[in-house]
Amino acid sequence: MKTIGVLTSGGDAPGMNAAIRAVVRSAIYYGCKVYGINRGYKGLLEEDLEEMNLSSVGDIIQRGGTVLKSSRCEEFKTEEGRLKGVKILKKYKIDCLVVIGGDGSFNGANKLSEMGFPAIGIPGTIDNDLEYTDYTIGFDTAMNTVIDAISKIRDTSSSHERVNIVEVMGRHCGDLALYSGIAGGAETIIVPEMEISSDEITQRLKTTQKRGKRHSIIVMAEGVEKIGSANDLKKKLTEEAGADVRVTVLGHVQRGGSPTAFDRILASRLGSRAVELLLDGKSARVVGIRDNQIIDMDIQEALSMKKTFKKDLYEMAKVLSI
Repeated sequence: MKTIGVLTSGGDAPGMNAAIRAVVRSAIYYGCKVYGINRGYKGLLEEDLEEMNLSSVGDIIQRGGTVLKSSRCEEFKTEEGRLKGVKILKKYKIDCLVVIGGDGSFNGANKLSEMGFPAIGIPGTIDNDLEYTDYTIGFDTAMNTVIDAISKIRDTSSSHERVNIVEVMGRHCGDLALYSGIAGGAETIIVPEMEISSDEITQRLKTTQKRGKRHSIIVMAEGVEKIGSANDLKKKLTEEAGADVRVTVLGHVQRGGSPTAFDRILASRLGSRAVELLLDGKSARVVGIRDNQIIDMDIQEALSMKKTFKKDLYEMAKVLSI
């Protein structure tokens, strides 16, 4: 392997820049050239590539987002689009590709590997929704962003004796709501993996009201179907519990911000390992972390693993929020 390409794809996550930096500097250290591909697979198909050097990744480890930009690309999901992508990679004499992103990005990397073009995946997503790794790049930063917001909201919630519903990202994976809810001392945590009715939430609120507590924090993952929207829940709590309820939708603020030390170190370890795997002739692999050890596994096996929800943490949160 003499030339390595690197791209970021899908939703951005804090720490992606640290991963890019690790890939570029590790590759150069081992005598390889590196091309950065702007705007993910879309940029690849548009030939938006640039050779990178040590200075290209200087002063980016502390920056959120991704200097390579990111996007989603429907064309790359087609065989014709992927063939075009491989042709462009070969045109620039790129021998292999590092893809930083989530499961959709990994699917693209897997398809390239099946076509005989070596690719390695690095998990970058704030949702932490990949089962094969304990943590994905960006999750820790996003969690701390939510915790900071909860702490600030609790101050005003307490002052005005209000109930505040804090909606966080995680349409299909509740890790962000669960971890930030526990750390933020939320009275109720609503996630897509666990059954809970609006009646049960209302009853929990009434119970806390009876013991004299007039403010509460409810952390809710977006799109929990049986509950409806945060505003639907607000209406019910207002009508049935007589509560003064406010809704805060954190939205894309969760994606931004300077990555935490944990995310910077994780991204650096994973980026370095990805380059080592490529130099060893490995392909169709993903890197991750388990029990604080950097691991790699077959990309298809990783994508086939169903995410397991930590019910023990959820039950503990219910006990601690009585």
